[in-house]
Amino acid sequence: MREKKEKKERTHWIRKFIIIAIFIAFIGVIINLAPNYIRKNTKGKISVIINNNDVTESMKLDAYVDENNIVYMSTKDIANFFDEDIFYDNKYDQIITTSETKVAVLPIDKNEITVNGSNLKISGAATKKQGEFYLPFSEMQDVYHVEVNYEKESNILTIDSLDKEQRKANVSKDISVKYKPTVLSKTLDKVKQGNSVVVIEELEGGWSKVRTSLGYIGYTKDIANVYMVRENMETKKQIEGKVSIAWDYYTSNVPSRTGTTINGINVISPSFAELVNLGKGDLYVKIGTKGQEYITWAHSQGYKVWPMISNACSPDIQDTTTEILQDYKLREKLINNIVNLVLTYQLDGINIDFEYMKSSNKDMFSQFIIELAPRLRDYGKVLSVDVTAPDGSADWSECYNRNKLAEVADYLIFMAYDQYGNASKEAGTTAGADWVEVNLKKFIDREEVAPSKLILGMPFYTRLWKESGSNLSSEVILMKSIDSTLPSDVERKWDDSKKQYYVEYQKNGRTYKMWLEEETSIKAKFALMKQYNLAGAAYWQKDFETSDIWNMIAEEIK
Repeated sequence: MREKKEKKERTHWIRKFIIIAIFIAFIGVIINLAPNYIRKNTKGKISVIINNNDVTESMKLDAYVDENNIVYMSTKDIANFFDEDIFYDNKYDQIITTSETKVAVLPIDKNEITVNGSNLKISGAATKKQGEFYLPFSEMQDVYHVEVNYEKESNILTIDSLDKEQRKANVSKDISVKYKPTVLSKTLDKVKQGNSVVVIEELEGGWSKVRTSLGYIGYTKDIANVYMVRENMETKKQIEGKVSIAWDYYTSNVPSRTGTTINGINVISPSFAELVNLGKGDLYVKIGTKGQEYITWAHSQGYKVWPMISNACSPDIQDTTTEILQDYKLREKLINNIVNLVLTYQLDGINIDFEYMKSSNKDMFSQFIIELAPRLRDYGKVLSVDVTAPDGSADWSECYNRNKLAEVADYLIFMAYDQYGNASKEAGTTAGADWVEVNLKKFIDREEVAPSKLILGMPFYTRLWKESGSNLSSEVILMKSIDSTLPSDVERKWDDSKKQYYVEYQKNGRTYKMWLEEETSIKAKFALMKQYNLAGAAYWQKDFETSDIWNMIAEEIK
């Protein structure tokens, strides 16, 4: 009887244990399943995966596929993920979009595209639907350097940048891909033996995050033999270390440099070309046979040649500059002329020096640089752009979007001189170190220009100011002429804020003033270049300097 009772109690406890175990297992299933699958509110929408990130819920407008299986994406989403500078050109009813090395132009409702100047027929067309622009994205894989795949079965669009690393693994047996890295998580997709998956990340515990051929992203334990499809592409800089540029300006005759060496530089920038006034994008090229000899000399010295292309730096050509910047076809003509110049003469890059532009051209000058940069980069050429200090007059300072220019070009060169210029109402320095530093901070902090993109321009000249009563005038004095210009007995007083010597003297009833630009002041500017970790230095201009300045530059630029 007692044995019967004990047996009954054991059976009761066993049943109770089993019920508790089942309950715990059930709770475990609920706990694992509940948070492990969240159905997204994307019913009827194409799911978009960009570089293994599901961006569907971040899309501003839905992607769609037309009857010819061409994938369309809105310009708003292209701006968000691929080209923030995509631009509708109202004058010619076309979309202009750029990538690292491509400029593409798509007229609305025409099955054609122009890529880097070449006209091509395509199966889709840029179009406007319900007030929004869409581009035939799957027809533009070469433009954005991506691989595009749309899987109808899963309604998933995958877009992979071809300059980013991709790894895959072959599947040695049938596997299940889970929503989360747990065995009890929902199965998203099944992959048959012999097929491959994209490996996104390898996790602890043997799990791997993968993407299936249908575009599903999930987790599995059952992969091995991961292999590299492609590695991250890294662009090698043309100049390693600090850039050191000497501008070599001339008006008509190319200077002969054969047999000479300019110590401390790695780039030379001769004034090879400028806009033709009223020329609608034509360039006045000043190269010829002497220029070709100059290029040969520069390359033999190991210097890169980034010639200056200017708008003559004169208010007189303001209307010509405006006409070109405001018209895509004229910009394209100018850009084609620049590219042809670079390729014809085997140049290493260019330096754009457009000054005295109307402030209303600010955005279109940026657009010009946005369209020029990829064309040069396609050939491995460098683009640098000259700009003035951030605060100043409309046509001298407000005509530049320094942030955008620095973002697009390889380098932005701050012409840190003419603090007090020809039009100044009072005498002052050409480039005091305190003023230079204040403006460097504006570039970096306010304009958000990366120091690695910013080159500091330094003057090899100053001004001699003459005061007579209320009359004020000045003349440019070259660095090499300072000693011969000043009286031999004049006292040179150190101005510690400007990091310059200052002189003042009387002659013929006039007061003369000069803030000297020489080795000491240039060294102070190099100190700022180092302090703010800038990309390098540039010097205006060759042949204004004293002969010993280059040895100092060679030491400082290191």
